[in-house]
Amino acid sequence: MESLDLFSLRETFSRQHIMLCFNGPISRSLIEEIGTALRNYLVADHAHPSSAMDVFGVYIELTQNIRHYTQQQGWTEQDATATVVVARDAEGHYVVSAGNIIQRADGESLLARVDSLAALDKAELKARYKEQLRLPREAGVASGAGLGLIDIARKSSAPLQANLRQLADGRAYVSVRAVI
Repeated sequence: MESLDLFSLRETFSRQHIMLCFNGPISRSLIEEIGTALRNYLVADHAHPSSAMDVFGVYIELTQNIRHYTQQQGWTEQDATATVVVARDAEGHYVVSAGNIIQRADGESLLARVDSLAALDKAELKARYKEQLRLPREAGVASGAGLGLIDIARKSSAPLQANLRQLADGRAYVSVRAVI
């Protein structure tokens, strides 16, 4: 195994104001444990209570979406990994980013949904949220980043961003970024 330069990694994290970073297989209990650590960090950081709730909510929604998706795919633990980063930007906003491997077509569909939400203002996002709430849900059918993604967009202080990096095996790596 290649030697890891922890000091350089620490310097990168400090320079980019990263307060929490995780990369690996994600389980329900791990989502809870990291969530507890995130809450504690936000309290120690004196985050405004509404901002702290929004950051926590966005973290939970993104990580649960990843977990549910990889379970639906029936992927091995190696493929069912998530990368989650919570940081502060230069203006002091919290930035929650999460990424995972995804089927290429699913990734392109997610990118299109994020792009359509990014084009909406707060009033339009509220209307879209209410519209989505009224839609009938089929029993046993996964919604696939519908209402939760709209909720993340509503909590964000900047338009959602998503990237898709093509992988050689017909899959892609998708990342979503929300600024709170």
